Amino acid sequence: MTDSGSSTRRRRLGRGPLAGLSATLLLSATLLAGGTAVAGERSFAATAAEPASGTTADSSTSCPSVTGTQSATPTAGWTSQQASQSFATAKLTASPRASRWVSLRFHGQTMRAWVDYPAGRKKAPVVLVLHEVFGLTDSTRNTADVVAAMGYIAVTPDMISGLGPDGGGDSRTLTGTGGGTSDLVTAVPDEEVSARIGAWVNYAKHLSRSTGQADIVGLSWGGGAAFRYAATGTKSVDSVFVFYDVGPPAVTQGCHRTEGLTDYPVDKIAVSVHGFYGEADTRVMASLPATTEAMSAAEKYYDPVVYTGADHAFMRLGEDPSDTNAANSAAEQASLKRLKKEIRQSFVR
Repeated sequence: MTDSGSSTRRRRLGRGPLAGLSATLLLSATLLAGGTAVAGERSFAATAAEPASGTTADSSTSCPSVTGTQSATPTAGWTSQQASQSFATAKLTASPRASRWVSLRFHGQTMRAWVDYPAGRKKAPVVLVLHEVFGLTDSTRNTADVVAAMGYIAVTPDMISGLGPDGGGDSRTLTGTGGGTSDLVTAVPDEEVSARIGAWVNYAKHLSRSTGQADIVGLSWGGGAAFRYAATGTKSVDSVFVFYDVGPPAVTQGCHRTEGLTDYPVDKIAVSVHGFYGEADTRVMASLPATTEAMSAAEKYYDPVVYTGADHAFMRLGEDPSDTNAANSAAEQASLKRLKKEIRQSFVR
């Protein structure tokens, strides 16, 4: 056993068809992108000419959309999460980088995202940062701020914003049928999650400072969502970075959540996938062999790294002064170093 915080790199798999990828945005056949950006950036129309490969488009197997219950004030669950992340809130308050909230109208819904800009005025690639199952909180925004400090435009969508009555609401005020934010996050169908990701990728690539290149970093639930988005066959991003969540083919989203291995074949993946996993994260570690085997059989580029002794959500726990597992802090620092290197390489391939 190596020291706490060290990593084990699994066998790097074949690249697959990564050369010469276009920036075409491919979305679900059931939800084509279309919207207008507001809050200062120029308006644009996001379009998709064809359905995403590898997704379920047949109406008999697609999940119905969901609508959350909206509160007039922040919910107790979201407020509790925020309170436990005061360390992240403090870092965001002290950040020197320019940032702002933006909105995107999408199929009658108002989606929100937080955009964090790197220093200077030069154009830069964009990185979408997808949140945990608790919805968008300051811990995810803090990770995005670190990505912006690396020199990229970080766009952090609230993935359930707009799912309330009349297309409103966000992570602060929406809950699902079980009364929690996570109930709504996990109820959103795969097709809708991927379509929302695609719309934000398109938005981000049209920002005035964007170079038109994009990657995705997904944390926990967001990592699984990013992996499933890659499985649609999208070529709209260069690389996907999956932090501690099961990837296809192990778990699906929405009404297909328990159907298992048949929903997400990985043979259409056309981008590189990099995995970041905690050794003590038993649920995710149990699924890793199946994901690795599937990616290997399909000859896709998959680079999973296991961090010794680290728990689930080590990117959040590693920054929390109250966390007692030193392996989480070591894994968080090692992951950021690796992430910085891999993102840079993804944009020069």
